[in-house]
Amino acid sequence: MKRSNVATGIICTLNITLFVYAAIAKLLDYYNFQFGLTESPFIAPFANVLAWAVPASELIIAALLVIPATRLAGLYASFVLMSLFTIYIAAMLLFGSDIPCSCGGVLEEMSWGTHILFNCFFVALSAWGIYLQRKRRRTPTNLPALA
Repeated sequence: MKRSNVATGIICTLNITLFVYAAIAKLLDYYNFQFGLTESPFIAPFANVLAWAVPASELIIAALLVIPATRLAGLYASFVLMSLFTIYIAAMLLFGSDIPCSCGGVLEEMSWGTHILFNCFFVALSAWGIYLQRKRRRTPTNLPALA
């Protein structure tokens, strides 16, 4: 197995673990998660929808990452979702809101600064996975033969 395949597998496994863990933590403590969303000045109007949409999105992304044929889509989705989470946290910090994290589980124990670094790590990991997957798809052995 090529190194890039191993690296992509590790990247996907880390993302799957993160998303499944975070989604389950949110669903198991649904009411606290939903309440945390209602406390945010940015997303309070959408809290009821987001309380289901966020964990559902995380589980869908994890499923996309499991299936080799949809892995690239899963990596793109992971990149976008983690980027959005990071932008949200940065906005919270910039505007000085003292809102508790509603991530669920041990993730909500992180400081906002640590959370940004954690998220940036997963954004970079997803970007690297995208690069590796796209590079793998362009190799001569994967290209269709011309007639």
